[in-house]
Amino acid sequence: MKKTDAIISTIIGFFIGVFLFITLNNIGREIPYKEFIIIVFPFLSLLGMFIVSFLGKKYLIILQGGKFLLMGGAATLIDIGIFNLFMSFTKITEGAAYSVFVGASFIIATLIKYSGDKFWVFEKMEKKRINKEFSQFFVITLISGAIHVGIASIVVNYIGPQFNISTVVWANIGKIIGIICASAWNFFGYKFVVFKK
Repeated sequence: MKKTDAIISTIIGFFIGVFLFITLNNIGREIPYKEFIIIVFPFLSLLGMFIVSFLGKKYLIILQGGKFLLMGGAATLIDIGIFNLFMSFTKITEGAAYSVFVGASFIIATLIKYSGDKFWVFEKMEKKRINKEFSQFFVITLISGAIHVGIASIVVNYIGPQFNISTVVWANIGKIIGIICASAWNFFGYKFVVFKK
């Protein structure tokens, strides 16, 4: 495993822990010793990177897929964490403001993910195509964002809370369903269009 992969995966694990902690605090889940999430995730990320580095020696797509999942996990939890900060401060869990929160947190997390995917996952260091590359990334991400916000808004604003689930938890469920629906589109769009070699 490269030293940079070890360092980056550990830092990513730390941010995963921080934003998971923020999310758990907002949804009101009492989990014993949840503070340790911030300590445990860096080690789990490093272990995962060690495994995919070992398996990825023969097939680059395994290493890239593992990095993509880790970067995606971090971006997802940053997205959800920022989204939960918006809800925590405003106490808004539905309606048009909900859709704005989904979109705003998505944009912030996507900008972070772009940098991680470009420079770490797909290791595209050259800058000669950066305008075209960013334009492609923007289009793929715009479609992904529409999928993400659309699905989340349908789940929260049209289907509404089910099974006596609180509105805060249901808002997070809608957000997560939107993320899942957009993720496959992102991987293939980034791999075969934006960051293709």
